[in-house]
Amino acid sequence: MTTFKEWYLEYEIKVNRAGLLGDVSSLLGSLGINIITINGVDQGRRGLLIKTVDLERIERFENIIEQLDDIEITKLRTPQLRDRLAVRHGRYIKRDVDDKKTFRFIRKELGILVDFMAELFKEDGHCLIGIRGMPRVGKTESIVAASVCAHKKWLFISSTMIKQTVRSSLLKGEYDQKYVYIIDGALSVKQKDEKHKQLIREVMNLPTVKVIEHPDLFVENTEYTLDDFDYIIELREHDEQEITYEQISKNNLFDHDEFAFF
Repeated sequence: MTTFKEWYLEYEIKVNRAGLLGDVSSLLGSLGINIITINGVDQGRRGLLIKTVDLERIERFENIIEQLDDIEITKLRTPQLRDRLAVRHGRYIKRDVDDKKTFRFIRKELGILVDFMAELFKEDGHCLIGIRGMPRVGKTESIVAASVCAHKKWLFISSTMIKQTVRSSLLKGEYDQKYVYIIDGALSVKQKDEKHKQLIREVMNLPTVKVIEHPDLFVENTEYTLDDFDYIIELREHDEQEITYEQISKNNLFDHDEFAFF
């Protein structure tokens, strides 16, 4: 049985002439390279997911393109998650320059955020995700929507989404990789119930997906650190919004004297 390998190809348009896309597509086809999907991913750039049976055909394509003035290949690699999302949505998701595991979104990008998290939720095994954001920006709703897209169930360990929820135990069937466990870090560290604290420890050790809202408050008052997180997501109303907890403090939602989780 023939085995195909996928590649991500991105090129910059140097001469934007009529028929350029058709010429590139025809060249790929003549080399036996199939196009899965194609889209503009940035101004003057196109991204393609392609597949072929061997590396030699990719190398031949690359050598031919090097002789042309119309386009320049900027990426040719095994597809990463960001590549797939870029082709799907027409642009790259924003990534922190210094901290490569931190990704930034604004509220009008909730569709891309849900798609991104859904792909993370599909991964097998342990995955710890933190999500920062001010109240009512769409954090919890995005997690729930991503769980649905990933065909997984969601389970609140602590939450204030509809009403305040603080679990102290799980049912036998709730210890399962089919669940995405959601923890409101700010709410959990405020609890004095030892059973809830023990449940948090149990969930953190499960080989499955955990999402913690307000990860900074969570790590300040537990034995965990931000280094334990595989991904950090920041969600804002707009690019300039600063994520702080001053508003929450003014509303007396958090009593810092009670932050003593471990």
